Amino acid sequence: MQSIRVPAFAKVNLRLDVLGRRADGYHELRTIFQSISLQDTLHLERKPKPGIELDILGDPSLAAGPRRKNLVWRAAEAIRREVKFAGGVRISLEKRIPVGRGLGGGSSDAAATLAALLRLTGRRLAPERLLQIAAGLGADVPFFLSGGRALGTGRGDEIYPLPDGEKRTILVVSPRNIAVITRDAYGWLDDRLTKRQSVHRLWSFCALCWSPREGHVSNDFETAVFRRHPRLNRIRRELLQGGAAEAALAGSGSAVFGIFRNPAQARRSARLFPEDQVFLCTTLSRKAHARALWGSPAGGLLGV
Repeated sequence: MQSIRVPAFAKVNLRLDVLGRRADGYHELRTIFQSISLQDTLHLERKPKPGIELDILGDPSLAAGPRRKNLVWRAAEAIRREVKFAGGVRISLEKRIPVGRGLGGGSSDAAATLAALLRLTGRRLAPERLLQIAAGLGADVPFFLSGGRALGTGRGDEIYPLPDGEKRTILVVSPRNIAVITRDAYGWLDDRLTKRQSVHRLWSFCALCWSPREGHVSNDFETAVFRRHPRLNRIRRELLQGGAAEAALAGSGSAVFGIFRNPAQARRSARLFPEDQVFLCTTLSRKAHARALWGSPAGGLLGV
């Protein structure tokens, strides 16, 4: 194989509980990740000259940054070293997932690069080693190797698959001129938010994971982030008024998503946000994610 094209899907968090700060300085999370069809695209091509070339399209600010700090470049270098691939690779990243919106675009790009370079070179890694490399790149990178609906614990890097729910229509609103840095969002969380009723919340979360129904969306970042960016709360309310069954902040923000009963209702709601980026998406099952990323519905971690 000389070249390969793969998608890097975005995610939303159907539930995001921040239980408290850990001894190592990170926060202990319980979250339910859900893949959605909004995607970046990566094209990888082998080249005889050793090294990594990275072109970024669709995001001028990201393209202007140092290549070696980009997660795609770091993921490619990690795999090259791990499998001792002496050749070179040219990577083109077409960005569509907005940056700084809590949709996991950078982490998904990294995971897609890991998968694509393994497929391109025909190399194999033990699933546990691949997960270890992914976690070293970012807390939620392991999730994007398998996608679908999954439980995330620890820093969000310990991933356990959950049964896929029914396919749902998702409208993502990416607000103009508002980006949230994840580190800042954690800093805004106060003690009452991270410590209140943590034992009760843990058991509540366990019950939700075992339930055959998906439960209500919730996100502990909303109180702190909405306080600093009131417009995000207005977007959430407008989505609900526009017919969304549920709506919530995506990750630590700043995107807000609504879950709709049908695409027509979501399209009508999208007209409420003429000055923002809006993306009409669907939820993505684990099999659909594996088929797109790994080339087989039986792919994913167990197929590498």
